[in-house]
Amino acid sequence: MAKQKKAKAAAGGLLEQLRVPVGPVDLTTYDPGATTGFAGTKDEGKAALETLGAEVSDWQERLFAEGRKGGQRSVLLVLQGMDTSGKGGVIRHGAGLMDPQGLKITSFKAPTPAEKRRGFLWRIRQATPGPGMIGIFDRSHYEDVLIARVRNLVAPNVWDKRYDQINDFEAELAESGVTVLKCYLHISPEEQKIRLEERLDNPTKHWKYNPGDVDERQLWPDYMDAYHAAIERCNGPQAPWFVIPSDRKWYRNWAVTTLLLETLKSLDPQWPTADFDVAGEKKRLAAT
Repeated sequence: MAKQKKAKAAAGGLLEQLRVPVGPVDLTTYDPGATTGFAGTKDEGKAALETLGAEVSDWQERLFAEGRKGGQRSVLLVLQGMDTSGKGGVIRHGAGLMDPQGLKITSFKAPTPAEKRRGFLWRIRQATPGPGMIGIFDRSHYEDVLIARVRNLVAPNVWDKRYDQINDFEAELAESGVTVLKCYLHISPEEQKIRLEERLDNPTKHWKYNPGDVDERQLWPDYMDAYHAAIERCNGPQAPWFVIPSDRKWYRNWAVTTLLLETLKSLDPQWPTADFDVAGEKKRLAAT
């Protein structure tokens, strides 16, 4: 119990600890096996995540209630990372602690021909969270400066312009009341290989294995260059990046959930006041 209390105390200000400083980005300087802000063990980390449940659920409900009564604020959690970095795991273990009615989860796959004709941000705009909601993107608009760049899906002058378009888009979101929380799930190539091997060794995980993951893995240096550019060029005050060490699944889940909780608390949504006569309604109800 003492270790858990120590770990909780160390967790204060995780938004500051994991935020990427403005300027040049070198992901090789970030330890994917770190447990920044948490001093406990794996078991204690899993327990700590569970203890966040009641608090994060309470703050989510406050935000949801605010949105139902005219409030315009919302939160958008963007999850990016290499294959097996744990985007789905974060959603299961972190978002699973919250009320589904206040969540909007979108998983972006390859765009359809119709979506391509509308511009790369069109489908993203359709998925942004409305008032009071927490939106979660499993992959996002950043795919269009990541895979599009690495796989040469569009000309360099096209993807190069997209950084500024993304910055303008995220500034618009912030202006409209959307708090953007962008998390890069930082996994090492060694850990990725272990996780891919586990999928091959376990028949119940064969459905999760994609032979294309090995092809993408061979382009790891190119993807790192693309992530360096995306994080460095789209790291403004309205939508900063956070690097989440993700070699330890339990820490990754705890860290992202803690960042979300700190974000909600910083927004400090309040329970809406009644727009009716409470005392009068009590009398009416008692008479029924």
